[in-house]
Parts: sequence; C-alpha cells; structure tokens
Amino acid sequence: MTPTRCPCLSGETYDDCCGRFHTGRAHAPTAEQLMRSRYAAFAVGDVGYLRRTWHPRTCPADLDLDPAVRWTRLDVLDVRGGGPFDAAGTVEFRAHHRLDGERGSQHEVSRFVREGGRWLYVGPVDETR
Repeated sequence: MTPTRCPCLSGETYDDCCGRFHTGRAHAPTAEQLMRSRYAAFAVGDVGYLRRTWHPRTCPADLDLDPAVRWTRLDVLDVRGGGPFDAAGTVEFRAHHRLDGERGSQHEVSRFVREGGRWLYVGPVDETR
C-alpha cells in the first residue's frame, strides 16, 4: 500500500507529518505546524483533534464539519512568532476548497498560544483593532 501524502502539502506522508499529531504520538512543536495539522484535520474530518487543539476559552460548543467540502490546498502566507521557544504566535494562511464543483478559499490570520507545553488555536486575529 502506498503511503498517503499529507493534506497540508508538506511533502511528507500523512503518518510522518500531521497523522502523528492527530493520533497523539507527538504534539506540534510550532504554531505553524499546529495550524497545518488543524488544516489536515479539516481535510480528513478529525473533529476530535480540532477540539483538542482549540483553546477552551474560544472553542465552540458544537463543531460540525460539512462532509461535502473537499479541502484541496493550503498556502501559508506569513508566520510571526510561534516558534519552539515562543509563548504566542500568528499564522496567516489561505485554505482552498471545493464544494459542489465550485472553488473557494478561506483566508485568516490565526492566533496561537502555548500553554502547558502545547500549542493551542485561539481564533482569528481581530484586524479591526
């Protein structure tokens, strides 16, 4: 069986890349890797991982993924902080998808914090401030 390429488009196989984070074998060491693994979780439908990596203060009570959405590409546009020795960081990205044959994308500057040695997604940066 041929290994599956990771949906985050790192060039690695899913098991060696985001799959190890999804299964709990490892934790994402940077904010960018957490963002990539969260994108991959959307692509493979792993709601549990999304909830585990979402800051409890901002995690929605209900999280339903639309199975009709097919995530096709991730572009990381900018990374600020979020390294192995940082406590916070932001990652700007554009996630491309297809729904009912139509192409679309989601653009976001996401905020991440590290608590207890693990990176967590807080939410989009409020760019109106």
